[in-house]
Amino acid sequence: MEEPRQFVPNDLAHKIARLVQERGWNQEEFARIARLNRHTIRQILVEGGGRRLRNSTIGACANALGLSVSDLREQPLDKLLARVRDAHPADGEGHLKRLYDRATQPELLAWLERNPDRARQLSGEEIDELLAYQESGTLTAFGVEGFVERLERRRRLIQRLHVVARTEYLDLLEQLVQLLYEKVQPQR
Repeated sequence: MEEPRQFVPNDLAHKIARLVQERGWNQEEFARIARLNRHTIRQILVEGGGRRLRNSTIGACANALGLSVSDLREQPLDKLLARVRDAHPADGEGHLKRLYDRATQPELLAWLERNPDRARQLSGEEIDELLAYQESGTLTAFGVEGFVERLERRRRLIQRLHVVARTEYLDLLEQLVQLLYEKVQPQR
């Protein structure tokens, strides 16, 4: 008779879970930022990634955490935690400083120089997204101005949703959002 397999947490999943905890993200936030489904994130963060993680999953997690895949795989946890702490101070100016420090693409640097006021309005999450797109090379294809305009449009839309959600139109808003949500979700 075969012995039951013991649960051994995946070392990489443990690193990811600790880094997510350090950032203060919950499962849902991390799933959204990493663009992974919540079941996958729960397997990593709660269940310790009992199975081997796919390369695409590791890449998405690394990208969301602002790390390279090789750093996530090879660097010891204490060094990664220090990097996350240094890269994500609590105050808004720290986020902006991080953007200026990590911006390497000439187009992004030029945009920052031309638009210091708009750069100051970026949230920490928006800066994370901007830097992740810079690292992946997608920012160059999309263009910095176009990407920031999209962030700003999204921010305005969310602000308006909050206003509408506090009115008698909440039911209508909920129905509309549900219809759109069903439209954009991949077929199951």
